[in-house]
Amino acid sequence: MIPESFIQDLLTRIDIVDLIDRYVHLKKAGANYIACCPFHSEKTPSFSVSPSKQFYYCFGCGAHGTAISFLMEYQGLGFVEAIRELASSIGVAVPDERHDGDSSQKRETLRDLLEVMARARDFYREALKKSEKAVNYLKERGLSGETAARFGIGYAPEGWNSLKAAFPDSYDYQQLLTVGLVLESEEGRRYDRFRDRIIFPIINSKGETIGFGGRVIGQGEPKYLNSPETPLFEKGRELFGLPQARQTLRAENRAIVVEGYMDVVALAEHGVGNALATLGTATTREHAQKLLRQVDAVVFCFDGDNAGRKAAWRALENTLDSLTEQKSVSFTFLPEAEDPDSFIRKKGKKAFDNLIREAAPLSSFLINELKKQCDLTSAEGRARLVADAKPLLLRLSTPFLRLQLVKQLAAESGFSQAEVERLCGIQSYAPKPPLAKPKRSAPSLARTLARLALQRPALAGRIPLELLPPSEERAILEVILTNLPRLPSAPTYAQLREQLRGHPLEAEFNILAGEWMQLQLAEDKIEHEFLDALTRLQENKRKSEFADLQKKASQFGITGLTAEEKEHYKASAGKNRSDPYR
Repeated sequence: MIPESFIQDLLTRIDIVDLIDRYVHLKKAGANYIACCPFHSEKTPSFSVSPSKQFYYCFGCGAHGTAISFLMEYQGLGFVEAIRELASSIGVAVPDERHDGDSSQKRETLRDLLEVMARARDFYREALKKSEKAVNYLKERGLSGETAARFGIGYAPEGWNSLKAAFPDSYDYQQLLTVGLVLESEEGRRYDRFRDRIIFPIINSKGETIGFGGRVIGQGEPKYLNSPETPLFEKGRELFGLPQARQTLRAENRAIVVEGYMDVVALAEHGVGNALATLGTATTREHAQKLLRQVDAVVFCFDGDNAGRKAAWRALENTLDSLTEQKSVSFTFLPEAEDPDSFIRKKGKKAFDNLIREAAPLSSFLINELKKQCDLTSAEGRARLVADAKPLLLRLSTPFLRLQLVKQLAAESGFSQAEVERLCGIQSYAPKPPLAKPKRSAPSLARTLARLALQRPALAGRIPLELLPPSEERAILEVILTNLPRLPSAPTYAQLREQLRGHPLEAEFNILAGEWMQLQLAEDKIEHEFLDALTRLQENKRKSEFADLQKKASQFGITGLTAEEKEHYKASAGKNRSDPYR
């Protein structure tokens, strides 16, 4: 509900060079700035930032986008979060189309709730220092003080109302109930949610405490107790340990997803700094999207029991929509009665690294798990294998991996590849024969014009689209033209790009943007290139019309042409040396 006009104005006020330079050191190189890409490992800079276009592009991995895209990819933020982060950096508030007054009140309420959580976090940290029992427990689990401090680990004392020490005058305030720090009995008596537990603060991408996880010391149920869903905290969107893991995630380009807080902390203690955990819930699509924004490879590392395998299957199902050709997901399982915490303490980092290295790719895990449910010695079992795979194949967003899975299913089921594709409603990927006489001139011109219109969107209004044949490029130009009235005068590509976020042709826009970044066409050359393309387009039209008239004249003679066609024919013939009547 953020107004489009605000987003466009924000992009005008943000300098993408200044923004990216806060995270990646940029060097001037001609009209642009360059650096080693923050999204993949490289030794030679291939990451280019254009101040004139307010756009970045990596010639190595293809990463590209605007200031908003950069924050989303680099920090793992959602779209709205990135907008708020950019707005905050220049000291402006994000309006809300629904009701700006309500929005302001909501922001103030959230700030109050964050302050409550920060006070509780500080209280738990101080309580840990005073509790010999809690400190000894962490030492027995092999945690150093440095690791405990890094994750902000604290302790909730045994008393029913220990938090009163942190909120002496406000223990009965509604905010403590809202964020789940206290509970209320039927008689109206309040008591602490967390008691005699090790406390793990849950931190968002901005470094704010939005929830807590509490682990019981010794025996007791539940083993883990989490904050409830609150205005600050949605379990299905957050990952424990993400802020602490961010540097290692970038360095290794791989995330390891485990099940518990202690698993993440214990792995970090032993040098595995890229582990994260979901928060008392199965892996969701939002988790998968957030993970795959951060890294190219995700390994799910779960217990080897039935519960662990069910959790892995849920992770697989919710990851399919987010996969691309550049991303990979794999699965590994721990030996019986082990979890990552106990495994790495007993066997060390090298053994754990080997376990991760040998993780089964998503394709293998998917096929093997489906096979377990089917009797492949019977026709019915083989048919069920394909039927069970169908909804999963249709959810895959990567056609190349889908094709590989189709081939594996064909081999396992006895169906042919074409039969599996037909039964699952999947388009065949058989190579198509080339067209007999491809016409290169018009598509080439259309692509040139589309690239130029992306660099300077206002140019789209000067292109006679009726002269272009139906094509992907013409469709892109039509979309640009439709969106021009919603953009500022003389809009930049960055403003156009954000206007088209989520559009069905978004991927094609990105490909074209990468092409013009590689061409490195100077700003003062764009108008000349554009006029040249328009001239060639008009010339192609004239030649095409003349060819049609020639054909008609050869069939019916000059007398078969209308008066208007004769005039057109004579005018065109004077410009065309191939005219047989000259």
